[in-house]
Amino acid sequence: MAILARIGFAIVNWKSRHGLRDDAAANEGENKLQALRTGVRGETYAYWYLRRLGYVFIARNYAPSHAKGEIDLGGFDGDTLAFVEVRTRAAVEGKPALLEMSITREKHHVLVRTAHYFLRERHVKECPLRFDVVAIDNYPGRPPVVRLHKAALSPQA
Repeated sequence: MAILARIGFAIVNWKSRHGLRDDAAANEGENKLQALRTGVRGETYAYWYLRRLGYVFIARNYAPSHAKGEIDLGGFDGDTLAFVEVRTRAAVEGKPALLEMSITREKHHVLVRTAHYFLRERHVKECPLRFDVVAIDNYPGRPPVVRLHKAALSPQA
């Protein structure tokens, strides 16, 4: 299983060697589409990055049908169930985007509530939990810079 994660990350890392974003956005309507594409690429990059570190994922882009919110990635890091929020943004040369600071109190509340729905739907009773944040700085023309923060958010909103 570890070899698959290494190969998967090597492929994603090679494809993103010039950044996660296409620089072909022409107008404002395409800028929104471009931001969505960059976010999806960032989540894919984070998925393979974390798989390489030993995470075993059981959910991607989990969204309850009856409530607002989404969990980007959910999986086990050892015995601990980790809910991972992925933040990807274009960075300016010399200045990190500080994506870790972009999670507002409202977003934190939504993440915790969505995690409760996930646990209830999957019938998870006793399991250590934590909320991780993966911040990806996307420098145009260069490979992305990844920062993993384990237990970055409190399970209490």
